[in-house]
Amino acid sequence: MLIGEFEHSLDAKGRLIMPAKLRESIGDTFVVTKGLDGCLFAFSITEWTNFEEKLKSLPLSNKNSREFVRFFLSGATECEIDKQGRFLIPNNLREAAGLVKETVIIGVGTRIEIWDKEKWTEYNNENMSVEDIAENMTMLGI
Repeated sequence: MLIGEFEHSLDAKGRLIMPAKLRESIGDTFVVTKGLDGCLFAFSITEWTNFEEKLKSLPLSNKNSREFVRFFLSGATECEIDKQGRFLIPNNLREAAGLVKETVIIGVGTRIEIWDKEKWTEYNNENMSVEDIAENMTMLGI
């Protein structure tokens, strides 16, 4: 399971260190794509395949489905971890998530999210009220 929060900096070439605690679960090769809420999503190959199957099952006749599939697949790229534990984030994905230098990598169960550090801090301040989360979890049956 992918869990935890880690801070790392992008190097001049756009490479980022994959935290050792996440490396084993995500694998040496994984898929990175545009995510929701202004971050990037990274999936192990197995989880990406599962996610891709769900996307394939969406009705082609539905405009929202087509846009959703387009959003995730158009920017998706396979990444490999090098011997120093780094992986390259393509420029289009760095721009999509506003990644410049300081990042936060979080494990959220079946995927990793890669955030610009400032954007992550702002998101937490605006959206991560424990009381609101608890109330919403109750509505979801948790």
